[in-house]
Amino acid sequence: MRKPLARFFARACLPLTLALAASFASATVVTFDDLGSDGLVPADYAGLDWSGSSWFQYAGEQAPYTPHSGDRRATLGFDGSSATSAIGFLTPSTFQGAWFAGFQGVNVAIDLYFGGQLVASTATLDLGDSPAFLGSGYNGLVDRLVFRSNDPAFFVMDDLSFASAVPEPASGALALGGLAVAALVIRRRRSVPSTQA
Repeated sequence: MRKPLARFFARACLPLTLALAASFASATVVTFDDLGSDGLVPADYAGLDWSGSSWFQYAGEQAPYTPHSGDRRATLGFDGSSATSAIGFLTPSTFQGAWFAGFQGVNVAIDLYFGGQLVASTATLDLGDSPAFLGSGYNGLVDRLVFRSNDPAFFVMDDLSFASAVPEPASGALALGGLAVAALVIRRRRSVPSTQA
């Protein structure tokens, strides 16, 4: 009786464990397209901490500031000030990268921080009026991004991508439901009398 029960439990739990592990990364792409009017990016927008930064988001064609998708994008120094360029993560996350465009001769790079320590830096991306992707090249967790540029007022950013290291609530509920069903089946099997001689 114990071997079939152990085999059943292993077969039931392995897919459940894999499903739980997959749910620990919830991907987010920050497009700015859900923001209704031009202005500073809201302080807690899209799971990020923009407070104290001078990121300004806007819509409308203005070459060479081409958005990667939709109509909106974010820029530094739109109001003539580019002093604060940091973005924080409300939950430690894996930063994947973002799309940038701007004047030729302008470049951008990003420093990645975790717990106040610099953990990685991206390559330096030379810009043009066609959006280009700047990948992080780092798979560890970060809690802050600091943007560097030789001219911070002359580039735009769009489609910033990151994966939060938090399970999605629906996946957790599904996993608990699966465990409850497995426990119920095991309990029923234990209550059936053995017919072995």
